[in-house]
Amino acid sequence: MSGMRIVADYGKCEGLGMCEAMASDYFELDDDEQMHILNENPPEADRGHVHAAVQACPVLALTLEG
Repeated sequence: MSGMRIVADYGKCEGLGMCEAMASDYFELDDDEQMHILNENPPEADRGHVHAAVQACPVLALTLEG
C-alpha cells in the first residue's frame, strides 16, 4: 500500500494560504506567496487533517490521492 499523496496544481495556486492555515505541518507559503508541500506523503493518521486543508483551498489547486 502506497498511502496517500498530496498533489498541487501550481498553475491554479494563488498563494491564498488556506492550506497553510489549516495544516502548517504540510503546507508553507514562502515570501513570494508560492506554496510548497512540506511532506507530500502524510501518514494515514493525518488523513482527516490533511483532507480538511485540501478542501479549504478556494481555487481547488490541491487534491489528495490514495
